[in-house]
Amino acid sequence: MKYYVELYVRGDAHHGGYTSGMTNCQTETTRTLKLISDSEETTVWSSPHGLTITQWRKASGDATEIVTEVKNDGGKTVVLDMLASFALKGIEADTLCRLESFWSAEGRLKRDNLIDLNLEKSWSGHSIRALKFGSVGSMPVKSYFPMAALENSKTGRCVGAMLYAPSSWQIEVLCFEDSYRLVGGMADRDFGAWSKELKPGESFISPRALVTEAENLYDLCDKLIKAQKPNIAPVDRDMPVIFNEWCTAWGNPTYENIKNISEKLAPLGIGYFVIDAGWYKDKADWSSSTGDWIPNSDMFPGGIKEAADCIRKNGMIPGLWFELETAGHNSKAWEAFSDKFLKRDGYPILAGVRKFWDMEDPSVIEYLTERVINLLRDNGFGYVKIDYNETIGPGCDGYESAGEGLRRKVSASQDFFKRIAREIPGIVIESCASGGHRLEPSFMEICSQSCFSDAHECTSIPIIAANLHRVIRLEQSQVWCVLRTSDTPERTVYSLTNTFLGRMCISGDILGLSDQQMDMVREAIAFYRKAAHIIRDGKTTRIETTARSYLHPEGYQIVERVLGNEKLSVLHRFANSPELPVPDDNIIDSFGELSGDFTAKAYISQIK
Repeated sequence: MKYYVELYVRGDAHHGGYTSGMTNCQTETTRTLKLISDSEETTVWSSPHGLTITQWRKASGDATEIVTEVKNDGGKTVVLDMLASFALKGIEADTLCRLESFWSAEGRLKRDNLIDLNLEKSWSGHSIRALKFGSVGSMPVKSYFPMAALENSKTGRCVGAMLYAPSSWQIEVLCFEDSYRLVGGMADRDFGAWSKELKPGESFISPRALVTEAENLYDLCDKLIKAQKPNIAPVDRDMPVIFNEWCTAWGNPTYENIKNISEKLAPLGIGYFVIDAGWYKDKADWSSSTGDWIPNSDMFPGGIKEAADCIRKNGMIPGLWFELETAGHNSKAWEAFSDKFLKRDGYPILAGVRKFWDMEDPSVIEYLTERVINLLRDNGFGYVKIDYNETIGPGCDGYESAGEGLRRKVSASQDFFKRIAREIPGIVIESCASGGHRLEPSFMEICSQSCFSDAHECTSIPIIAANLHRVIRLEQSQVWCVLRTSDTPERTVYSLTNTFLGRMCISGDILGLSDQQMDMVREAIAFYRKAAHIIRDGKTTRIETTARSYLHPEGYQIVERVLGNEKLSVLHRFANSPELPVPDDNIIDSFGELSGDFTAKAYISQIK
């Protein structure tokens, strides 16, 4: 594997061989670069346009962090239509590994033979073979995760990369010359409507990327994950259990309900009680009322602070839900601030019941500071859940390209996340985007936690939770456990066991649970606490899943995570399942029962 650069300057000749419209790699600028200097950490090239291209590389754990800068040292304005964050060549491989993603089905591992993808050199070597994939819009994980690996199936060895990609991105696999290349960065002009003008003296730096090699895919994913540096709030480092009332009230929280639930939860030692959507709505549904952020006085006659104080009195940190980057059509903000929302081609960008705030507008930031940050701080909230339930699409007006507008606006949103952390020191920030549509490094690094998915009550929850072991830290992966009074003991255990694949988040019919069900919850929390250090600091060494359908899973799943000589094993049986073996180790503790279909059990053991 060797590092190099790929960029496309408007006016360049494409490589030829039918690449125009297929890839912007290997265009005239890339092929005519002159090497100026090269060291282990920095390589510098110049181009005939007067551009200076610098690639910086530095170690980040067992991975390498890469950024690429283009500076216009010439006398004329140039336009970039593509700039890769990373470009790797000389890769011997036969398989492409990537993670597909859709709503409530995030992270399905897809392994494709490169020949089956028609990425095989032609008989004469003429024509580049290229495959481009990615995601367009402000939900970067709605199609794929911004990560890929090329694997040699004979040796197991992998070369892979992960992008810091909060908005549109792309990854390309090229069959060129006698080996494969892996290239990735922001979505280019063809794929994501992005281009960038550079006047003389101006420069542009690509988003970061992580690159590494490993003996197998498990090791590669572990290296990429542990190279990330999330901003974990101090109070969150021991992985407290979360209660979120979303699947309890479904957008209709009230002080009375919060009081009763918090009193019942008080003996369990749960860390956070999150009030989810709907606390602000006024004669409309929760999703169309976002934007004003004034607590509903009928739901909270004593004010929202009374609810927060009640939660703290019962030993938990209060949390509050916002979808702060959008406004719904039933909000007063929809009309009152009509000129403060994003437009494309002169028209407001509408997505269902939502418009998108211009997060670069100082008056918008002032408004959101008052309605979000001040509300959280003045009412004693120590946790905020920031949701995001639609996508801007390819971009917006105001810059040289729609894609550059999108990049700037999403970056400004991230700046507001950081502002919350600065102005309320120690607050726990949870990122959510219809569940898992922002599970990428740049968002994960500015938050303590993220919702793993909007999979609330389905039997595929353990499959999705296991998928995420390949891309995010488990201490940040909040997994739903929705408990119903109608659940059988087996289903209650199944739901609780799911949470050992990440962070435990409980919801559901808490007030109506039987004594037997509450005992199961206590046992699960006790097991979770014993396993927390393995979940947080361990390495996943086995994900074996036979289920193909997420809607109707069949077979079984075994996940193993190791820390030193300790191992956490989480086993699930789906429909038509076989019996599963007990781990061949010294078992220290266990939870659950593998008695038939849709049952689950977890073990903590010492490796012999």
